[in-house]
Amino acid sequence: MITLKNLPIQSLFRVLIFSMSCLAFLSIELTAQDKSNNKFGKGLQIVGVDSSFSMKFSTRFQTLYLGEYDLDSDEWNDRFLIRRARLKFDGFIYHPSLEYKVELGISNRDHGGGNIPESGNTARIILDAVVKWNATKNWSIWFGQTKLPGNRERVVSSQKLQFVDRSLLNSRFNIDRDIGIQVRHKNKIGAKGIMKKMFSWSMGEGRDIIAQNTGGSDFTYRVEYLPFGEFASKGDYFGSDLKRESTAKLAIGVTYDINKAAARQRGQLGSFVKDSNGNQFATDLSSIFVDAMFKYRGFSFMAEYADKSASDQVFATLTGGSTIKYVTGDALNLQAGYLFKSNTEFALRYTTVKPDDLVFSGLREEQHYTIGFSQYIVGHSLKIQSDFSYLDRTGTSNRLMYRFQMEVSF
Repeated sequence: MITLKNLPIQSLFRVLIFSMSCLAFLSIELTAQDKSNNKFGKGLQIVGVDSSFSMKFSTRFQTLYLGEYDLDSDEWNDRFLIRRARLKFDGFIYHPSLEYKVELGISNRDHGGGNIPESGNTARIILDAVVKWNATKNWSIWFGQTKLPGNRERVVSSQKLQFVDRSLLNSRFNIDRDIGIQVRHKNKIGAKGIMKKMFSWSMGEGRDIIAQNTGGSDFTYRVEYLPFGEFASKGDYFGSDLKRESTAKLAIGVTYDINKAAARQRGQLGSFVKDSNGNQFATDLSSIFVDAMFKYRGFSFMAEYADKSASDQVFATLTGGSTIKYVTGDALNLQAGYLFKSNTEFALRYTTVKPDDLVFSGLREEQHYTIGFSQYIVGHSLKIQSDFSYLDRTGTSNRLMYRFQMEVSF
């Protein structure tokens, strides 16, 4: 048996040095931390040593409880789910004027719906993959897949909503994301006024489509006017007056979108309108959005109107007699809230949706009445939200709905 007593002095010395080295290494591993200047809610930011690129990485998720009570059957149904989970990368490449954004959806709700040939029968993980060239101070050109300049509520990030989720107007009429080119310009009007113009030419069938274009192209035109100047921290595109605007701020926007030979129910969204024999239908879908955002000293108000119409009244008939129809009609959404100094907010929302034709529209008439509560801990990066709604629905049972959600965004 070998013991420390009968080890040569040289071997004993080596054992001692090795033991001290191991302890020092473990100490470094246990105590080393990246104490950078990154802050919660701002992502992890890095810049190349030669300033040839930058990247901000951020992640977020929403944990949701959803419960619904059927007023006709007296049944209560509820569930927990991860409503959204996202990974986002953005920054510049080569030069600060050349920006990029990549956003991936990794929850089931984010990337579901890809079990169709048009998306390769695979999960639709990519939400955004776009390059933005800021050619001048007022001109920019975007190329890739991202949100179209449609209704304001859709362009507002799902992280920065005033309620647990967007309104029924948005879920029925928004034009969502698409792949193509966007051109944007802004200029001053008078002492404070700002005019913003946006134009988009895209494929017209939504995100992550890999098949040859079934229909025609989509063209989107949007104009915004801010008579009292810019909102603090781009506050015209997030819910609640978290910046407590010291002077009244107003933004008014109008969008016109034409989806030529649209193959899907809502243009970029919904099922492809095919009958039981696989015949593809098409019609021109025209969408009009009018919206406004107002904020002043903790009070915020947002209004949206949407109208979608089709050039031809058609629908596809499936085996068994069921149909696939285009979604056409109009909707109105009004919501307002007040943020107290404790960063607690109470808000109200009213939404109504109406089909334009009971035979050819894929809509039913609905009205939603909602009261919401939000506690902002670190702005929209860490917050708790809940809302309670009464759902008045023609042709089916009315319901009460309660939602509770926590948002975490690093």
